Amino acid sequence: MLKCSTSLWSADLANLANDIRRIEPYTERFHIDVADGHYVPNLLFFPDLVKSIRPYTRLEFEAHLMVTDPMRWVEPFIEAGVDRFIICHDSIEHPETVLHEIQSMGKPVGMSLLISEPMEFLKLYWESLDSVLIIGTAMGIKGATMDGTVPDMLRQARSEITKRGLATEIIADGGIRRETVPLIAAAGADYIVPGSLMFREDPAEMRRWLATL
Repeated sequence: MLKCSTSLWSADLANLANDIRRIEPYTERFHIDVADGHYVPNLLFFPDLVKSIRPYTRLEFEAHLMVTDPMRWVEPFIEAGVDRFIICHDSIEHPETVLHEIQSMGKPVGMSLLISEPMEFLKLYWESLDSVLIIGTAMGIKGATMDGTVPDMLRQARSEITKRGLATEIIADGGIRRETVPLIAAAGADYIVPGSLMFREDPAEMRRWLATL
């Protein structure tokens, strides 16, 4: 069954604590998009904010570092309470260095791949990845439709992980809708990153539906 890493970007940002408590029973962890205004033209989530909401849930916080210098932000977010990280493949020249540094701090780390980037880009990193996140829309865009190539990318990731005998998690993020989730499930993803699907619908009913896929 698909698991959920629910995106706090879609929560009521003026009432984050309440929304976290409301959704907590229906998700495995919370997904935090971190944007610095450079890698993508957004400013999203920062360490002090994450620290302020950390007491409201015992679930893991997963930070997607959509930033130009990810290593600069790892320690501040660990201190704020982040449990695991995802970095962007194309945000730095030597991703393997950042992967290893984060893991040396005792934190799982994954890598995100854009729909314009072939799975081949991950060939040097598979053995170091705790997760791979496929971004199904343009980076930093909320509410967009999932690109039609995503299921095939998910299948490619599943094939590679199986072939290598790895336990790497596959996460689908972007365009998570009632009509796209069955395609994502069939393609072999482990997690989705729901936003409005969780916060704008009845989360209990949504999870019951998810269990039928």
